[in-house]
Amino acid sequence: MILNFGTVDGRRMAKMLLAVLCVLLLTALFLWLGVSAGHAAPIAPTPPTAPTAPAQPSGGNVSIDINGLDGKPSTAVVTLIGVTLLSVAPALLLMMTSFTKIFVVLAMTRNALSLPSVPPNQVLAGLALFLSLFVMWPVISEINNVGIQPYLNGTLDFNGAVSAGSAPLQHFMVAHTRQEDIALMTRAAKLANPANPESVPLQTLIPAFMISELRAAFIIGFVIFIPFLVIDLVVSAVLMSMGMMMLPPVMISLPFKILLFILVDGWGLVITALIQSYSSG
Repeated sequence: MILNFGTVDGRRMAKMLLAVLCVLLLTALFLWLGVSAGHAAPIAPTPPTAPTAPAQPSGGNVSIDINGLDGKPSTAVVTLIGVTLLSVAPALLLMMTSFTKIFVVLAMTRNALSLPSVPPNQVLAGLALFLSLFVMWPVISEINNVGIQPYLNGTLDFNGAVSAGSAPLQHFMVAHTRQEDIALMTRAAKLANPANPESVPLQTLIPAFMISELRAAFIIGFVIFIPFLVIDLVVSAVLMSMGMMMLPPVMISLPFKILLFILVDGWGLVITALIQSYSSG
C-alpha cells in the first residue's frame, strides 16, 4: 500500500502516526525517570527521642476558700445559701415559729362558726404568715444582728454564724415549750437530762416545741367553741320544742353565730389572744 501525503487522507494518516510516536516517546521518558528514582540513594532514619522522666507528684492537699479577697463570702456562696434557705423555709416556718398555733386557732375559729370554706385556706394562711412575722420580728432582727450581718461582713465564718443565729431562735422555742414535752422527747431520744433550758439540743427541742404549740392551740380553740356550742344547743332545743325536727339547726344558728362574732369583735379578740400568748416569752 502506497501512501500519498499530498492528499487529505495522507495528511490525516501522517498526523495520527506523529501522535502515536509522541505518546511512545513520553511513555519511555516516564519509565526512565521511575527507574532512576528507584535506584536513588537511601535516606538514613532519624533516631527516636529519649523519653522524659516523670514529674514528681505533689502532696495531694486540696484547699477550697469560699470567701472573697477581702474575707467576705463570695456572691456565689451567698446565692447558694439563699436558695437553700428558700427550699427549706416552709419546714422552718412550720416547725420553729408561731405559724402552727396561729393557723390552727384560725382554722378552729372558722369551724366553730360552721363555715368550712369561709374564709378560704389561702386567706387564713396569709393572715397566719403575717401574724407570725409580727410575733417573730424581734427574733428575726436579733438573728440578723448577731449572725447574718457578721457573716456577710466577714467577721464570722459559716459555723460561727449558724451558732450565733440559732441562739435567739432556741431561746424563743425554749420560752414557749413545756418542760413536760421536753422531758418526753428527751426520754424518747434516750438522752441525758439537760442541765439547763439553754442546753436542750435542737433535735429534741423542735418536736417538743411543736407539741406544746398544738396543745396551746387546741386549748384556745376549745375556749372559742364554747359560746358557739351554746348557741347550737339553744337553737336545737327551740326547734325541737316547735316540732321542727327536720330543719337543720345550722341554718338557724349560723346567722346568730356570725352576729355574735361581729358584736364581740371576734377576730380582734382571737388575734389579740394569740399575740399576748407570746408576749410573756
